[in-house]
Amino acid sequence: MIFTPDRRWLAAAALALVAATPGTAGEGLAETLQRDARAALARGDGIAAEAALRKALSAGAARDAIAAHMGEALLDQGDFDHAREWLGSGRFAPREAAHGWRMLGRLEMAQHNLAASDAAFARARKLAPGDSRLWVDIARLRYVAGQELAAKDAADAALRLDGGNIRAVELRGLLVRDEFGLTAALPWLEAGLEHKPDDMALLGEYAATLGELGRAREMLVVTRQMIRQEPSNPRAWVLQAVLAARADDFGLARQMLTPAGPVALDIPAAMLLSGMLELQAGNMNLAVERLDLLVRRQPHNEVARALLARALASTGNPAMLIARFGDEVRAPGTSPYLLTLVARAYEDSGRRDLAAPLLDRAAEGQTLPAGIIPETAPLGVLALRYADAPGDAGAAVPYARKLLASGDLAGAGAVAERIVAAAPASAAAQALAGDVRFQRGDLAGAVDGYRRAAAVRLSDDLMLRLVDAYVRSGRGDAARQLVSGVIATTPRNRTALRLAAGFAAEDGNWRVAADALYWLAETGSSRDARLMADLAMAKLRAGRRGAAGAAQQAALLQQAAATSLRAVAQVAKDPVLAGALHTRAMAVPRQGS
Repeated sequence: MIFTPDRRWLAAAALALVAATPGTAGEGLAETLQRDARAALARGDGIAAEAALRKALSAGAARDAIAAHMGEALLDQGDFDHAREWLGSGRFAPREAAHGWRMLGRLEMAQHNLAASDAAFARARKLAPGDSRLWVDIARLRYVAGQELAAKDAADAALRLDGGNIRAVELRGLLVRDEFGLTAALPWLEAGLEHKPDDMALLGEYAATLGELGRAREMLVVTRQMIRQEPSNPRAWVLQAVLAARADDFGLARQMLTPAGPVALDIPAAMLLSGMLELQAGNMNLAVERLDLLVRRQPHNEVARALLARALASTGNPAMLIARFGDEVRAPGTSPYLLTLVARAYEDSGRRDLAAPLLDRAAEGQTLPAGIIPETAPLGVLALRYADAPGDAGAAVPYARKLLASGDLAGAGAVAERIVAAAPASAAAQALAGDVRFQRGDLAGAVDGYRRAAAVRLSDDLMLRLVDAYVRSGRGDAARQLVSGVIATTPRNRTALRLAAGFAAEDGNWRVAADALYWLAETGSSRDARLMADLAMAKLRAGRRGAAGAAQQAALLQQAAATSLRAVAQVAKDPVLAGALHTRAMAVPRQGS
């Protein structure tokens, strides 16, 4: 065939098009698959994203072009080892580099390599300083590292860059909850849900906050919405199980945990609830297994520790309880409940010589001085951790607390000064500084440290120390205002209600004291001998029924405790109540019978 010039040009173009078709189609497919992967990641489906990216790789996509998002997909699945294979080298296509370094920072944070995480985020910030999502990750890192004030600043920066960033709104709401209480957090969470009403993380935080506020019906509505959207969502089922347990419907609570699946047992609240339910059902070995795992993860969780001790005591094998807590009860500040349980275990083992001192300490009800917080790890271990990272609050604070508990005030003070200088944005460091000042008798300095820490997060133990410092320094009004403020924003806060009952008793307002103590007893504190003794006194002074029963309960829990004996003695002054107390005592089998 003879071609004219025009025809020859058209033929050449057609041949070029045919020759280019496979490559062009391959590139187009790879880009489409990468878009699909990004969409899957946006909806939280890491598995679908990984599948799409592997197809994109097969379709010709360069490894460095998909490395950042492949790492993110694996991160979302919790597959840290394979995520590191894609992210660890730092080889990212230029347009994906900022995202890649951010994902590496998230990976390092997930594996608690905080310094490496900080370095990766710094690389990302140089490339994308205006990325609101990056500032949310930086805020989370600061919070995990104990630099809570810096976390607030980073969260605020994220919101300034993008007020519609749902994760920034959620994080700021949680920080507000830490600082100002549950009620203050609700507007933030609700604002986030207005932007994205189907966001599962926001719905979970909103439901949990409603539950803590006692708004059970609203919490139930939210959790049902979560289950409709995602039937296997573990947090929704755990929240419903907690709701059922609070209503004393333990059978329903167990049913609710089942659809949550094994993933739920990695959630601390689910671990605690599961252990409690197994304990209530008499499955002591399972209860011990769940609670022991939780206590090892959260060694300062006193509720979990008490339940674990109770489960061990109920196994019928006293050696197990002694092996787990025998060394710990030697330390000062051990709760009377734990002291009594271990003492009984020694008695059952025929070691009354070891039981007697523990029972004496339980009866005295001695507690550690304010600001002394026990650390279970040995001093040598904590010293090594501190030597490796002296500027890390997570290493410095436990070491200083151990020094403080051992009486080394000078050593604890030196560590506290260094960590406050190195990490002034750390609430834990500020609280530690307050503890050291308290022990030195510097009450004004202690209040300053505690208030700086409370400006970030007012935990229950910090509230107790700040109230104590206020009262000792003659600022009782400030202590009362603090407690009232906590109750206003978190009305079910047990520590604040306990303190409020004490203030009411000081004022002679026995009805208010009795109401608060009765609610605490009915919702989980009926095995607290001191609380039951105080309830007996408050009911007696308020002219309420039930004083004899509360006094008897206190006496049964700790027969030799001064508070229990005082409650019994006070009740016995009233002939009618004394008769009721005698009748109850005769009807209850004596310990050891």
